[in-house]
Amino acid sequence: MQQIKKAAVLGSGVMGSGIAAHLANIGIPTLLLDIAPRELTDAEKAKGLTLKDKAVRNRISEGNRQKLLKQKPAPLTSKKNIALVEAGNFEDDMERLKDVDWIIEVVVENLAIKKQVFEKVDQSRKPGSIVSSNTSGISVEAMSEGRSEDFQKHFLGTHFFNPPRYLKLLEVIPTKNTSSEVLSFMKQFVEDVLGKGVVEAKDTPNFIANRIGTYGLLVTVQEMLKGGYSIGEVDSITGPLIGRPKSATFRTLDVVGLDTFIHVANNVYDQVDGKEKEVFEVPGFMRVMQEKGWLGSKSGQGFFLKKGKEILELNPESLEYGPRKKLKTASTELSKQEKGTPGKLKALVYSDDRAGQLLWNILSPALLYSAQLLGEIADDVTAIDKAMKWGFGWEMGPFETWDAIGVEKSVQKMEDAGEEVPAWVKDMLEKGFGSFYKEEEGKQYFYHNGEYQLIEENPKAINLKQLKKQKGVIKKNTGASLIDLGDGVALLEFHSQSNAIGLDIIQMINFAVDEVEKNYKGLVIGNQGKNFCVGANLGMILMEAQDDNIYELDMVVRHFQNAMMKIKYSAKPVVAAPFGMTLGGGAEVCLPAAHIQASSETYMGLVEVGVGLIPGGSGNKELYIKHLESMPNGVEFDLQKVANKVFESIAMAKVSTSGEEARDNNFLNLADGISVNGDHLLYDAKQAVLALHKKGYKPPVRKKVPVVGETGYATLLLGAQAMLYSGYISEHDLKIAKKLAYVIAGGKVPYGTEVDEQYLLDLEREAFLSLVAEPKSQQRMQHMLLKGKPLRN
Repeated sequence: MQQIKKAAVLGSGVMGSGIAAHLANIGIPTLLLDIAPRELTDAEKAKGLTLKDKAVRNRISEGNRQKLLKQKPAPLTSKKNIALVEAGNFEDDMERLKDVDWIIEVVVENLAIKKQVFEKVDQSRKPGSIVSSNTSGISVEAMSEGRSEDFQKHFLGTHFFNPPRYLKLLEVIPTKNTSSEVLSFMKQFVEDVLGKGVVEAKDTPNFIANRIGTYGLLVTVQEMLKGGYSIGEVDSITGPLIGRPKSATFRTLDVVGLDTFIHVANNVYDQVDGKEKEVFEVPGFMRVMQEKGWLGSKSGQGFFLKKGKEILELNPESLEYGPRKKLKTASTELSKQEKGTPGKLKALVYSDDRAGQLLWNILSPALLYSAQLLGEIADDVTAIDKAMKWGFGWEMGPFETWDAIGVEKSVQKMEDAGEEVPAWVKDMLEKGFGSFYKEEEGKQYFYHNGEYQLIEENPKAINLKQLKKQKGVIKKNTGASLIDLGDGVALLEFHSQSNAIGLDIIQMINFAVDEVEKNYKGLVIGNQGKNFCVGANLGMILMEAQDDNIYELDMVVRHFQNAMMKIKYSAKPVVAAPFGMTLGGGAEVCLPAAHIQASSETYMGLVEVGVGLIPGGSGNKELYIKHLESMPNGVEFDLQKVANKVFESIAMAKVSTSGEEARDNNFLNLADGISVNGDHLLYDAKQAVLALHKKGYKPPVRKKVPVVGETGYATLLLGAQAMLYSGYISEHDLKIAKKLAYVIAGGKVPYGTEVDEQYLLDLEREAFLSLVAEPKSQQRMQHMLLKGKPLRN
C-alpha cells in the first residue's frame, strides 16, 4: 500500500522551498537539498569556517529555508512548521533519499542537468518510492530515459503553480511507463492530502495552463500594439470585468516576472511551427525591458512603476512611463449594469466600440486555440477549463466562456472573419448540441466525442448550487437558506451581501437550530461565497446609530447574543465551517459552535475595534472561555495572563493568516479541524456532525466563568495607557480599550469571582451600545463603509 510519510525536495529556490513549506504545512517532514558551495563567503571566513563545515555545505538550502519565515505571502501556515523542513546538500545527503516516500525535483530547467540529478536519485532511492519533476515544460518522458524500470514505473510530472500554498492547480503528467496504480494514488493524494485541484495533462510543451495562458497573454500584447491601446487600458478590461483576477494582464506579468514569462514563451516557441510559432515570438519591446532589467515587482519596475502614491504605466513604443489610463466606452458602462460575468462578457464581445473590438480580438483566438489543442494537451474540455480556473484564477475556463457568449453566434462571427473553426466544434453544432456543457436535474454534463458525458465529481466536493437544484431548500429568507445536506444533516447557508449578519440571518439561525433539534442529527453553518462572513451589517448599525435608535440596536444585539447562545446550547451538534475572511460577527458565529471545521485558508479575528466598536454578539466572552478551556486540567494557571491575551487579541484586531494560526490564537481548539482542500470543507464539516452524533452528543453544561475583576481591569489598562503616552494610540482608542478591558475583566467584582455568562453578555452589549453612540466611532464606521479601511481619529 503506497503511503507518503516523508518527502525530499531537490532544489531549494523559491519554488522548491515553497513546495517543501506546503508539505510541512500538512505535517510531512521534508528534506530540502541544494548544491554545496564551492567557495566561502567573507562572513564564513571571519568565523574560521572551511568548505568541509556542515554550516557551509548546507548554506544554500538553509538560507532558502530561513527565507520561508520572511516571505510574503507567507508560504508557511504557521511559523512552527519550519521545524519539519530540514536542509541538506546533494553531495552529503543523497543517501538519505532511501528514507523518503516521495522525491520532487525542482532544479534548473535544463534537461541535461535534470537527467544527471535523476541518475543519482535512481542510485539512492528505495524501490517503490515515487519520483516526480516540477518542470513547467520540459518533456517528462525525456527525463526518465535510461533510468531503471522501477524508477520509470514510479516517475511522473507534478507541476505545482507558484506560490504552492495558495494556487490550487497541480498538473499531473504521466509518462508511457508510469504505472496506473501510481498515477491514481498520486491524483487522490494530491487532492485529498495536499488540497490541490488535480488535472491530468499530456507531455506537451508547457502542459495545459501555461500553454493556453501564455498564448492568451501574447495575443493580448500583440493586439494592444496593433490597435494602439495602452497598457493601463488593456488591464482595465481584462480583469474582474471579464471574470479574471484583479491583476488582469500586465500586472500579472509584473508579479510573475518578465524573465520567467519569456522563458515559458520561448519553451513553446522552440517546439512549435507556423502560425502558432509567430504568436509565441515575444515582442521586441519586452526583450528590451528584459535587457534593462525591468522585470516587474522583483526589480521595482516593469509594465508599471510606482512613484509615491501614483502608479504609472509604460508606453511600449517610447519605453517611458506616464499616467495610467482606463478604457471607458459605451460597452464597458453597459456591461457594469449586467449581473454576473456571462452577461458582462456578452455585452462586451458583441459590441463594436474600442473595448468590444479589443476583447473579441483577444478572446476569439484563445477560444479557437483551446479547441484546436483538445486531445493534444488534455483529453477533454473539463481538464482545460479546470486548469485555467485553478492555475490562472479565471472565473470561467475557455469552454465555459464560449458557452457564456453563445457558441453558435460566436462561431458565425469567427467564420465571417475568415477564422478556421476546429471541425469537432462545427460537428457538435451540426448534431444539434449548442453548448459544451449542459445541466439536467442538478447534474452537469460535458460534450465529448459526439455526446454528453456526466461530469464525475469527487463526493467530497459538495456543490451547494447543484444540491439546491436537486433537493430544494427547507426554508429561506433574504439572508440565509436552510438546506438538507443528506444523511440527517442540515446546512445553514448565508447569502446576504458579503454574508454580513443582519436580522434576517439571526432569524434563520433561530429557525435552523429549532428545526434541527426536532428533525436532524446536527447542523453545519457554511456557504460557498467569496468569504464565510465579514461581520455584522455595519451600514445598518451606523444608520440606526445616526438616527439615535439605540433602543432598536439594543434589541438587535440581544437577538444576536441569544442566537449565539442557542448555537452553543443546541441539543444537536452545530459545526461551523469558516473559510476566507471570517471577521467580527463571522468569528462570533463560529466560537460558540460544538466544533469548528475551518479551511486551511481561514482569516479569522474579532476586528470591531477597527470601526470604533468592540464585539457585541458574545465574541469577547466566547474567546475568553475558549482560552480558559485550552488550559490543562488540574494545573494552576494565571487568570490575568489569559485575560491579557484575549484583551490584546481583540484590542489589536488580530486576524489569523491561516486556519492553523487561528488555532495558535485560540479561535480554534485542539479538537477543532482544518480542511486543507477548501472544496472538501462542507463534506468534512458534515462528517464532524455525524461523528458527534454517533458519540451521543450532549450540549455543554452551563458553567460560571472566573474573571479578573477590578484589579485585573487596572492591569489591562496599564499597557493601553502607556501606548497613549507614547503616541501609538489616540484618546478615542483608549476609550475603546477601557470599555473592552471592563468587559473582559468582568466589571467591578473581586479577582477570581465566578460570574454567569448572561452577566458577561450584558456588559458586552452595554459597552457596544455606548460606543455606537460615540460620534468618533460613527466616523470610523462611515470611513470603513466608504473607503474600506480603518480611520484613526
